[in-house]
Amino acid sequence: MADIRSNFVGIKSPNPFWLASAPPTDKAYNVVRAFKAGWGGVVWKTLGEEGPPVVNVNGPRYGAIWGADRRLLGLNNIELITDRDLQTNLREIKQVKRDWPDRAMVVSIMVPCEENAWKSILPLVEETGADGIELNFGCPHGMSERGMGAAVGQVPEYIEMVVRWCKQYTRMPVITKLTPNITDIRKPARAALAGGTDAVSLINTINSITAVNLDSFAPEPTIDGKGTHGGYCGPAVKPIAMNMVAEIARDPETRGLPISAIGGITTWRDAAEFLALGAGNAQVCTAAMTYGFKIVEEMITGLSEWMDEKGHRDLDDIIGRATPNVTDWQYLNLNYVTKAHIDQDLCIKCGRCHIACEDTSHQAITNMVDGKRHFEVIEAECVGCNLCVNVCPVENCITMEPLAAGVMDQRTDRPVSPTYANWTTHPNNPAAKVAAE
Repeated sequence: MADIRSNFVGIKSPNPFWLASAPPTDKAYNVVRAFKAGWGGVVWKTLGEEGPPVVNVNGPRYGAIWGADRRLLGLNNIELITDRDLQTNLREIKQVKRDWPDRAMVVSIMVPCEENAWKSILPLVEETGADGIELNFGCPHGMSERGMGAAVGQVPEYIEMVVRWCKQYTRMPVITKLTPNITDIRKPARAALAGGTDAVSLINTINSITAVNLDSFAPEPTIDGKGTHGGYCGPAVKPIAMNMVAEIARDPETRGLPISAIGGITTWRDAAEFLALGAGNAQVCTAAMTYGFKIVEEMITGLSEWMDEKGHRDLDDIIGRATPNVTDWQYLNLNYVTKAHIDQDLCIKCGRCHIACEDTSHQAITNMVDGKRHFEVIEAECVGCNLCVNVCPVENCITMEPLAAGVMDQRTDRPVSPTYANWTTHPNNPAAKVAAE
């Protein structure tokens, strides 16, 4: 069987599935339940400095976006870091790690952007026997207004400075958690690497307002008539997270930097996609909050069976396999042509493909043939945009078929070839022309 054991920056766990720093990892009770269910590790909910306790709201903390079947697509939260006192958290972390030595125990930390604050808390965390720390530079609400979280993560110079402090004052591996609320994710990743970080994790939550109550005219969740921006997570953010992971994985300045992926991971397939883009493991939060801790059983089984089926021996066979295939638009093969094809045996004659193409695309799908309701692709008009595939309610009813080498594209009346041995140097590639000049 495939070996799914994980060794992430020296932190070992029986599988690559960790629970992200969030409400599910706020106390020993939850973490023990998670470990019993099979999770490979946790990132303990963010600890703050000793002193007056953090005070969370006592009203609704979550807003949601649902699909048509009320399946949770996105979750917005306005909860702060742990509101339990530091010593209680440290005591529980130490006990859980002692009882579960084979599981990864990483502790998330957020303190003011002052050297002494970091210098003071690091030895306390290290004494618990934790395997590593995660620097929370991502929280977009509540704490950022206090000069922490995303307020630090949006300034590369601050990231590098704090990472240097942490590498100076602890022997534990340092994972730097990045905020997505920034234009170019590569810059904070480069700063973290310059500071000496052992890895980065991303993405943290996205700044958001998910809804407005049209009776009270206040954002939801609403606290006594008022609302605020929160952090958005869940399946809806997965595409954003995958792009940011890929950007770091293929950036020449950060290539090889270990990445812990976060963002909408719900199934083993989601995790495998992140691994293929260059992540070393997968952190999960919203899916556990939606379906409970036992979802990890399906993740473990699904990943193992898929790896067996494909002949992948271990995680190293997967990690980064897709990264070389992520490129910039200018390097795409403009001579590669596909056309839509409708399987008439599967077609239910709903007409969604026709109306989408007729109204918003290229008028390339019929709706009537010989006076009968019939949907068929007009190849001369089809540009291969794939919209019909995405709106069709029947899986595999519409597929995109590549034109064979040498076939004429009826729309442009030019010969096309779907493959080249080395497109990056082919004379028809605009980027190759520029390089040659």
